[in-house]
Amino acid sequence: MLSKFSRSKSIVQRLNTASTLSHIQAASFGKEIKFGTEARTQMLEGADMLADAVQVTLGPRGRNVVIDKTFGAPKITKDGVTVAREIEFSNRYHNIGASLIKQVASQANDKAGDGTTTATILARAIFKEGCKSVAAGMNPMDLRRGIQLAVDTVVSSLQEMSVPVKGKEEIENVATISANGDKHIGGILAGIFDKLGANGTITVQDGKTLETEVEYVEGIKWDRGYISPYFVTDTKSSKCEFKNPLILLAEKKISNVQSILKFLEYASQNKRQLIIVAEDLDGEALATLVLNKLRGGLQVCAVKSPGFGDNRRNTMQDIAIATGAQFISEDVGLNLDEAELDVLGTAEKIIISKDDTIIMGGAGEKPEVEERVSQIASAIDQTTSEYDREKLQERLGRLTGGVAVIKVGGASEVEVSELKDRIEDALCATRAASDEGIVPGGGTALLYASRKLETLKGENFDQDIGIKIVKEACKIPCKTICSNSGFEGSIVVDKLLDANVLNHGFDASLGEYCDMTKRGIIDPTKVVRTAITDSCGVASLMITTEAMIVDVKEEGGAPAGGMGGGMGGMGGMGGMGM
Repeated sequence: MLSKFSRSKSIVQRLNTASTLSHIQAASFGKEIKFGTEARTQMLEGADMLADAVQVTLGPRGRNVVIDKTFGAPKITKDGVTVAREIEFSNRYHNIGASLIKQVASQANDKAGDGTTTATILARAIFKEGCKSVAAGMNPMDLRRGIQLAVDTVVSSLQEMSVPVKGKEEIENVATISANGDKHIGGILAGIFDKLGANGTITVQDGKTLETEVEYVEGIKWDRGYISPYFVTDTKSSKCEFKNPLILLAEKKISNVQSILKFLEYASQNKRQLIIVAEDLDGEALATLVLNKLRGGLQVCAVKSPGFGDNRRNTMQDIAIATGAQFISEDVGLNLDEAELDVLGTAEKIIISKDDTIIMGGAGEKPEVEERVSQIASAIDQTTSEYDREKLQERLGRLTGGVAVIKVGGASEVEVSELKDRIEDALCATRAASDEGIVPGGGTALLYASRKLETLKGENFDQDIGIKIVKEACKIPCKTICSNSGFEGSIVVDKLLDANVLNHGFDASLGEYCDMTKRGIIDPTKVVRTAITDSCGVASLMITTEAMIVDVKEEGGAPAGGMGGGMGGMGGMGGMGM
């Protein structure tokens, strides 16, 4: 027979076990579905919140948005796509609507590099009106067809309105408008385009001073300096400067001096300076070169080759073509031991510092350089990777005569980051203007292009409503610019449409009506065209949504329940101990 105490103890243990099991929640996996108007309303709420945050940045008096970062200082920006990318909602239905509008901004950024805010507010306006029409009983598929019909008409009207960019002044105006009316940025970019042309390579970096500066690099430059400071020829500037040197380009690391001995002897006999560009140079080979340099027997310098992987090989091949050398690589069946002296190239001048190398006046054959340039240009057109495109443009700039580096200055990291965003937007807008020309700015181009929609008719009533949706949406950019500047957008739009004078618009920075082109308020055609086509494409698809499926958010779970139950059991034990 069990004692009374033992029986009580076993009963308590069983009760504790039951308590533990009761605390374990069933894992909830699955999907949740919403239909019709309810689904579209939830999407619209998300789209509205995102568009409201983005639209405050539009226009000459647009405000900035502060974005909190998990690490580092908060970011302050006026770039629409940067704001859009940072927005994410805990409500999954809101998040779907926001993500689709975010996609519009990203597409506009990828294709034109600017106009992301315009694309976002256009998409929201079209989706909003489309939701109302579908709720009123319209056929969403016919609405979409009407919207596409209207967009095609607006785009053709924009192309008729477009004029090519002429002269430095117009380039400066495009850049100034895109940089939020900053004439200093406009002047910098106009100067660069004037000097390097539309295909010039321009890179934007963080500067080290309070002022924004431009550095021009003539010839081929890469960010690798001399391997040893003993190669320096000018101790005051810590640089190695050679005139008319021989250039040896090798793919692999060089450790054995025997492999390069014949090139050293040839340079010594002809009293020529020698530059060796390789993956690395160490051991016996480096020691021999340094010793020769110190004894004054041979003017030589070794430099590491630029980049990594395929980019390194391609860049070395570019340097070989530009200098008339031959790149010693196993890919072309060459190695240092078997290579002849004709693999050496030359250039007018080479300047090598601790951090970078510049080759000026390469002795390469002009037809070969032009052929290489056309190969790189076609590769830029075909690539879909943004990183690859950037590297190809850098290579193109090196071969076509120069690179401009904009060093962005500012008093703090936050200020530099904000200015850098505006410079990159202005740079993309200027390139877009060179590609497809310009139209009047301030939202007036879309406003006047939408006039053609008054006579456009669809196949049925629902398509006509789709056309009307686009017509009303085309007024939104102009209205938003005005309201952000403290003016009543609807009144301004009505006055402009009543006047019906092409190029006539509203200068929101001064609050007066003017000839937009003469005032220098112009937009790149490509930016406006991309904004309307991308926004309509995505928004018209959103209108056709009839069901929305999302993952059910899991709450609790087995591990948490088990822990709670265990605690309860321990409490029971404690009670027993008493």
